[in-house]
Amino acid sequence: MKKHLYTLGMAAAFLSACSSSQTPSASNAGGTATGTNATAATGSAADPTQYANTITAADMEKYLRVLASDSLEGRETGERGQKMAAEYIANHFKSIGVPGPVKTGSNPYYQTFDLEKSSWGEGYVTVGSKRFTMGKDFFVLGASPYQNEETAQVVFAGYGIDDPAYSDYTNLDVTGKAVVVLAGEPKKADGTYLMSGTDKMSTWSQDARTKAAAATKKGAKSVLVVMGTTDAEFQQMTGRYAGMLTRPSIGFGASTAQPRAANIYISPSMAATLLNTKPEQLLNYGASVAKAGKAVASPYKAATNVKIKTARNKQPLPTENVLGYVEGTDLKDQLIVISSHYDHEGIKNGVVYNGANDDGSGTVAVMELAQAFAQAKKNGHGPRRSILFLAVTAEEKGLLGSEYYTDHPIFPLENTVADLNIDMIGRHDKEHEGKPDYIYVIGSDKLSSELHAISENANKTYTKLDLDYTFNDPNDPNRFYYRSDHYNFAKHNIPIAFYFNGVHEDYHQPTDDVEKINFPSAEKVARLVFYTAWDLANRTERIKVDSNKK
Repeated sequence: MKKHLYTLGMAAAFLSACSSSQTPSASNAGGTATGTNATAATGSAADPTQYANTITAADMEKYLRVLASDSLEGRETGERGQKMAAEYIANHFKSIGVPGPVKTGSNPYYQTFDLEKSSWGEGYVTVGSKRFTMGKDFFVLGASPYQNEETAQVVFAGYGIDDPAYSDYTNLDVTGKAVVVLAGEPKKADGTYLMSGTDKMSTWSQDARTKAAAATKKGAKSVLVVMGTTDAEFQQMTGRYAGMLTRPSIGFGASTAQPRAANIYISPSMAATLLNTKPEQLLNYGASVAKAGKAVASPYKAATNVKIKTARNKQPLPTENVLGYVEGTDLKDQLIVISSHYDHEGIKNGVVYNGANDDGSGTVAVMELAQAFAQAKKNGHGPRRSILFLAVTAEEKGLLGSEYYTDHPIFPLENTVADLNIDMIGRHDKEHEGKPDYIYVIGSDKLSSELHAISENANKTYTKLDLDYTFNDPNDPNRFYYRSDHYNFAKHNIPIAFYFNGVHEDYHQPTDDVEKINFPSAEKVARLVFYTAWDLANRTERIKVDSNKK
């Protein structure tokens, strides 16, 4: 459906309408919610149902008709519509008496930071007289340090794994070098994965960022990951990156204070040339590791006449996470995070991608959850632990807003008990046609068995949804566990639960509109998150981190 942009004046009217006459004055914007606090244990003794019932389909629809309107222009990270959405969410927190916890900057609701908007220029790698071209033989993901042509020292580092149980970096100096690594992870002679000892892959296979992070930690300038066993397979595996070369991208820029190893996917032919071997001989390395049952020294003699250039045109892109905070009582130093992302795809070819489901739906749930806990506090039944309502930016650009928060937390991560993340609720997928009262729960058992039990009990006691754990399977090819903002908490060993209704035909399409949201279904999911958060916030003992599931 073709979209038409409303005027900025109409957008401003929408934004001003969100603030009620009860909005605190500027001098009180960073204060505490009105009303008296509960005594140390009252939160756990109070009946949560009266507060859960304040989370309504009608309110969620009211908020979403603003956030997913054409006037907010698809909420593209760093653009005008995203700024308008941030203001709308912050004004909502103010209007319900939820303060902002940010002590720096001019707005206590905004955690501001700069991303980098960039587009590719000339890109190539030469090995002697042989030339490889960006977009054909290799792709760069994210930033690159090779703005001008540079001579690169190449080194082979096996699978690029650095783990207490297995490391390809033992006695290997990669400082300032271009590190060539194989995709995936090693297996034993019996076919099981060496890292897990089972048929299940580890994070080293499932999350491409893990190898880049390991290379960065070791001081490498870039990590070149060999994708596929043939060039045809490489093209098939990386086809989706070809279209990205002509579009500007958004990410964290490399800095001298915290340089990042460039993450580059390369073809087997290019890898073989860099290592002075043949593509088919690259497969022999995996066989050698399987036979030895451990990392083995490189059998390849790396090329010495390598030059790299991947020029990038860059400009800073300011953006912000939006934070609301309900302070706890006797356990206030401990924190529960309830998160969603409020950015979407913006405008493409003049068409607005409104992102009602992705993730306007999760954002309005967080807004309603903030209202419910604020009301409990006003009534003297505030939570024992503090709660942070976190609406993050730039999820669509690679979970960047939540990564920034967990790298620069407002509250210490060691005091963060759990993250409950909501992304895409109120729709249904093909597997649940005619059965809308369900939710996929992902990750609740991976770090804490207690969190999983709390979630199950909350649902059994109150909401009685069908909890579907299909996507919790570590071998599920969709890898949803790694694809939303909770993962940036999980990688810091913070228990998480991810609530998700699955994908549908409007996913990342301009047809993801408010009219297709099932608000009664979204209401039930939001209430399940509320009951789970209520238990987490009010129980005497902090939940234990006692699992290590992938």
